[in-house]
Amino acid sequence: MTELHINDFCHDSAQALVQLYHSFPRPRALYVADIAGIEERDELGLYPPRHMACLSTLLWLADEGFIRYTTLIYEEGIEQAVLTHATFVLLSHQQVPAALCADKGTSNWVKNLTLALREQDSQRLSTLMHHFLAAALTLPKDTSTPHPTVVPPNKDEKAALPTIEEMFSSL
Repeated sequence: MTELHINDFCHDSAQALVQLYHSFPRPRALYVADIAGIEERDELGLYPPRHMACLSTLLWLADEGFIRYTTLIYEEGIEQAVLTHATFVLLSHQQVPAALCADKGTSNWVKNLTLALREQDSQRLSTLMHHFLAAALTLPKDTSTPHPTVVPPNKDEKAALPTIEEMFSSL
């Protein structure tokens, strides 16, 4: 039996990949509430663990090269997300092993994942996602280093900034 948090991971990652597939190649925002459901913050304003686990799943998918995104939308989701080329090819063109197909007419990954999500079959979805992630190991990885969205100022520029004393001396 699969652990509950692994079932949640499989559901969240499948839901994100299917949503991005249906909007491919157009980037879109992915919101945690659309994937894991709406959960209220606690009395301190913190999100519950389930919400944060879903957000972590989205970030993991990006770190592992399944998706790309531009920025984090606070702790609500990610902005301008899109499938990578390798993920798109795997979802749409590689065949699901025959033993995992729901029926003979649905042999690609996205159709099988969509069907398992629609039927809310967590065991089948978990099995599909484990095999999908294993199949992804055979695809080439993008080894380029992602560029940070916020670039620190140059050391020379830091020296040009006024000190606090200089800022208040002009008042």
